[in-house]
Amino acid sequence: MQRESFQSRLGFLLVSAGCAIGIGNVWRFPYVAGQNGGGVFVLFYFLFLLVLGVPILTMELAVGRASGKSSLRAFQTLEKPGHKWHLHGWLCLISNCLLMMYYTTVAGWMISFFFKFAAGTFSSGMDTAAVKSVFANLKASPLECGGWMALIVILGFAVCSFGLQNGLERISKYMMGALLVLIVVLAINSITLDGAADGLRFYLLPDFTRAAEAGLPTVITAAMNQAFFTLSLGVGSMEIFGSYMKKDNTLTSEAVRICSLDTFVAVLSGLIIFPACFSFGIQPDSGPSLIFETLPNVFVNMAGGRLWGALFFLFMTFASFTTVIAVFENILVSCMENFGWSRRKSVTIGCVFILLASLPCVLGHSVWKDLTLIRGMDIQGSEDFLVSNVFLPVGSLIFLLFCVTRWGWGFDKYLDEANMGKGIKLSRKLKPFFQYVLPIMILIVLIQSLFLTS
Repeated sequence: MQRESFQSRLGFLLVSAGCAIGIGNVWRFPYVAGQNGGGVFVLFYFLFLLVLGVPILTMELAVGRASGKSSLRAFQTLEKPGHKWHLHGWLCLISNCLLMMYYTTVAGWMISFFFKFAAGTFSSGMDTAAVKSVFANLKASPLECGGWMALIVILGFAVCSFGLQNGLERISKYMMGALLVLIVVLAINSITLDGAADGLRFYLLPDFTRAAEAGLPTVITAAMNQAFFTLSLGVGSMEIFGSYMKKDNTLTSEAVRICSLDTFVAVLSGLIIFPACFSFGIQPDSGPSLIFETLPNVFVNMAGGRLWGALFFLFMTFASFTTVIAVFENILVSCMENFGWSRRKSVTIGCVFILLASLPCVLGHSVWKDLTLIRGMDIQGSEDFLVSNVFLPVGSLIFLLFCVTRWGWGFDKYLDEANMGKGIKLSRKLKPFFQYVLPIMILIVLIQSLFLTS
């Protein structure tokens, strides 16, 4: 199989950032910031993104670029004879499939709400109960909910069927460009609303008194968690794009650019949400219901709310769909390399599998709504728990140990790969930090996720 590569560096950056920029950081970042004191949380988030997110991202990209393979083949190529690091490649494939088993449903909700706002389902002056009922009715209908999920899956695999350059790279460029324009327009609209200044102060000005009320250790841990999860590290989602990279630029430079784009979108999401919520007297810490219940209630009470609501959910659709096609590409290449399938065969089998595997999540909100699994959570919550709280931190720890210990690929080989090309280079003096401090930080995230998160 002839190995594809990105047509341009911009294509690599936009596709990689598109994979990182998804529902998690656009939706989760604002409400977690709201629950944890606002500005102080944002300050610590930036710190942990630099000291935790960037290094782990360089490692995942290094494994991909050095091997030129998907995760399973990558570990087989780089590991010492007789070692079993490549077993993590199967975990990566399973994790990406599990992620898409519920992510496609949520992405379907986004495009559904775009059409609902565009068609006038949400009208000016709707009361809170009427707004909430729209989302409740969507989830309660297996046909409607499943239809939007199926549309996302079929469109996603259709894009990937054209290959890396003609499909994923080309579409991601257009969608990421539109996403960045939309988020700037939406942010400008929000910060010009009456009363928006209170939201901006809450969001951007560190207030340690407010953080102390939430519990400073809790705020710090939440910031560490968000910095870690925002890049979806540990399951090979970024590794595959490293395998398509050229060696012209250092991986630290590329990681910083990806993180910068990801953070730019996350921060501007807060500039949309906090001023709008404060302007209409709504608290922005309502958790997962923020996007589908709280914000629509804001839009229906806003001048021109139908337009702004449609634009917001179009932005959210782009954010979620760029992640979908990036993860689909990972799944497809893994199948092509490991099973010897053609891209066409991989697309057909992958599309049918994800459609069927996504049905439990769809039905978990209607027919199987009383079914509870992990910690009493429904099907979607249980699937998300496994990916976010188990596979991501465990997978990142495996990538880290593989890159910095003598039992794996080794720190020297990793550093040589990371520093190849022009740009920011990592110092060899960071070895103790990478070998001893980073594993402890990831273990803190894992323990927090498994035992301290309700």
